[in-house]
Amino acid sequence: MPLPERFHDIAKRVNNWGRWGTADEIGTLNLITDEVVREAARAVRTGHRVPLALPLRQDGVQTGAIPGRVNPLRTMTAVNWAMFGPDTVAISDDVVTMGLQAGTHWDGLGHVSHSGRLYNGRPASTVTAHQGAGFSGIEKVTTLISRGVLLDVARTRGVERLPEGHAVTSEDLDAAEELAGTRVRGGDIVVVRTGQIQRYLSGDRHGYAYPSPGLSISAPEWFHARDVAAVADDTLTFEVFPPEIKDLWLPVHALHLVEMGMPQGQNWNLEELSTACAEDGRYAFLLSATPEPFVGGVGSPVAPVAIR
Repeated sequence: MPLPERFHDIAKRVNNWGRWGTADEIGTLNLITDEVVREAARAVRTGHRVPLALPLRQDGVQTGAIPGRVNPLRTMTAVNWAMFGPDTVAISDDVVTMGLQAGTHWDGLGHVSHSGRLYNGRPASTVTAHQGAGFSGIEKVTTLISRGVLLDVARTRGVERLPEGHAVTSEDLDAAEELAGTRVRGGDIVVVRTGQIQRYLSGDRHGYAYPSPGLSISAPEWFHARDVAAVADDTLTFEVFPPEIKDLWLPVHALHLVEMGMPQGQNWNLEELSTACAEDGRYAFLLSATPEPFVGGVGSPVAPVAIR
């Protein structure tokens, strides 16, 4: 089924193709300048560090619904091996097999296409089975450090967790921004808390996955208007699921990754951060969240840290 007119109308309003040149491969990350990072460092008051990644484990967030996106399987390849002979130094090594988007991760710009195109108008065929992303591979994101702002939508609405199927609208983001007491500005990384991760943390992996609150199709225009560099949240699907518009699947993915060239993150654990921000009323911090540089990757695991 062709994408509806509403989608194309929004796509025209948020499109960034050519904004940083026709050869650009990192999209909105261009907004994170040296000046932006210097200003971001001012958000550090105490040095308190809050980890935002889920542990990588075999019983992780993936349910098997997406073929190939397997939870991490770690096995030992050497155990106390005295490689230079008896009574010498011994080593232990291990190896892991996992989907690059299995746990806490960034979606790269090659992760989604629509109408045969990727970000900046490149053909979707530049993603191949052997090479992966020929353009905009995740390795092009050499650093991802900026000011982070927590938009705690769940707390703003006075609940621990948003209801199943709640679509986070521009109005929700406005209200969460007001709670945060700081205006989101160009080059910021926004993290949106729905509270959905609580389901996984309580052992309900399937309930975490579906149905889920998440971002509405109206959210990309909010991020575009503020020149946000990247967005992450605490859900498996990132956007509301099932979709708010019947038969329009993953429209926020397409608007962010294809039209805007804006990376998005999923499965971020924002619970400790939510508590810390609420306790002292500070919702801005320095965020370190550089993805692992898998060449040709269309996504990558990340272990983000909020430094307050």
